[in-house]
Amino acid sequence: MSKTPTDIEIAQSAKMQPITEIAQKLGLSLDNIELYGKYKAKLTMEKVRDLESEKDGNLILITAITPTPVGEGKTTVTVGLTDALARIGKKAMACLREPSLGPSFGIKGGAAGGGYSQVVPMEDINLHFTGDLHAITYAHNLLAAMIDNHLQQGNELNIDPRRIVFRRVIDLNDRSLRKCIIGLGGKSEGVPRETGFDITVASEVMAILCLSKDLMNMKERFARIVVAYTYDGDPVTAADLNAQGAMTVLMKDAVKPNLVQTLANTPVFIHGGPFANIAHGCNSLIATKTALKLADYVVTEAGFGADLGAEKFFDLTCRFGGLTPKATVLVVTARALKMHGGVSKNDLNIENVDAVRKGLCNMEKHLENIAKFKVPCVVAVNRFSNDSDAEISCILKRCDELGVEAAVANVWEEGGKGGVELAQKVVEVVQNGRDDFSCLYDNGLEIKEKIKKIATEIYGADDVVYTSEALKDISRYEKMGYGNFPICMAKTQYSLSDDKSKLGRPSGFAITVREVRLSAGAGFLVCITGSIMTMPGLPKNPAACSIDIDENGKIYGLF
Repeated sequence: MSKTPTDIEIAQSAKMQPITEIAQKLGLSLDNIELYGKYKAKLTMEKVRDLESEKDGNLILITAITPTPVGEGKTTVTVGLTDALARIGKKAMACLREPSLGPSFGIKGGAAGGGYSQVVPMEDINLHFTGDLHAITYAHNLLAAMIDNHLQQGNELNIDPRRIVFRRVIDLNDRSLRKCIIGLGGKSEGVPRETGFDITVASEVMAILCLSKDLMNMKERFARIVVAYTYDGDPVTAADLNAQGAMTVLMKDAVKPNLVQTLANTPVFIHGGPFANIAHGCNSLIATKTALKLADYVVTEAGFGADLGAEKFFDLTCRFGGLTPKATVLVVTARALKMHGGVSKNDLNIENVDAVRKGLCNMEKHLENIAKFKVPCVVAVNRFSNDSDAEISCILKRCDELGVEAAVANVWEEGGKGGVELAQKVVEVVQNGRDDFSCLYDNGLEIKEKIKKIATEIYGADDVVYTSEALKDISRYEKMGYGNFPICMAKTQYSLSDDKSKLGRPSGFAITVREVRLSAGAGFLVCITGSIMTMPGLPKNPAACSIDIDENGKIYGLF
């Protein structure tokens, strides 16, 4: 019996087309792109602007049920569906997030799809790619350095060092940097103070990249970032430090969408990469809106389950970008349902139809959540090799009982061919659908009302509990005039609640908001719930221990 190739082995054996040929499929010339080697390119902002008057294609969102630690293949389905749409004659492309380098060496592994539904060049995409995340890291840390330099040089703005809210970032999982003290060593070494690091994807600079219209809009948003407060309690912004120009210089290339391809040579934009558990979890608006001008069907992905990425896509990305999604695909796996039905991680490969049936309550809740936004939904049952026919039939039967379209996606093993039925159902839903999409809440509601609406209607919580610090945060932001901002919830991805141990469809719980952070440049408020961290740590056996390279530069062990 032949060994099943790994994702990286499949990717390394791919027959990629020169990126110029991929661009031609979209009607793009050599003048419209900037080459980053043979298989990667950026789209020029001139071309982005030229396309603004073109008609929009159909936007399809990929989301999922509450994921398990083993992963459910949402990106794989995104790529497989895009290839399947192309296979049935549709002009299609995908829009994905850039993977964070940190988790690639931690527990999560790569994030470019899997099996025969991948985006390539896989190693580049999961590592340094075109340098966007590095640009974000340095633009962010430049501002942080300018804050501390201002303290050192006399502090004309009267900044209270105890109330500096802008931390540093790095694109690695490093728990030791969550809290630290800087400026030690004497008078010439800076002003000592407590601070810490977040992972780059949690940076407000990342959020701004993903929500900006263009370079100048990005500069305007940078200027509005609140970095600290004075001794009198007044906000200090990046504009007060005159940092926005230099930050934008560092981001001048990062703002351009990155063009790559699937294994089947279908065009893909990969641009921006915020996590959906600690940030808003969607790729850039620039990439998505440009893709809609270039293709008839654009498939995009929001991180983790529909309670996180999808809610933020609808309530933040669509609100800011004026987007109208035509369909949602909910990725469901038998093994995730078994875990939600009480099966341990080590027993997920054993057939257990009863556990699947018990776990279906999680799928049902996510379907209810999607319906709140008035977007038609198709369930994609992402099939794994150990899934039994009986388990798959159980899922499909329940979808039929609920009146929801569903199809088995065998895209890991078969690529686009394994997603044709799903593609056909998605096209049918799009063609028969109505444009009555709406956000969950109105921005005019008070901050606590918006939080409660998300917690009770999307998560299923009975109530919201606030720490004294969170209540002070909310009061301050309302007085500052930010009460009309939408909400970005930071919550564990492993449960509908803020407690990762509560699987299935938990009830009788409250969401605890321990802190509220202002992202004035991005345009939203971030609510930190439960024990969620904005700087992850490495596991006991990090993926980095299995990653290696040979004398010819061939990489091994990367997912």
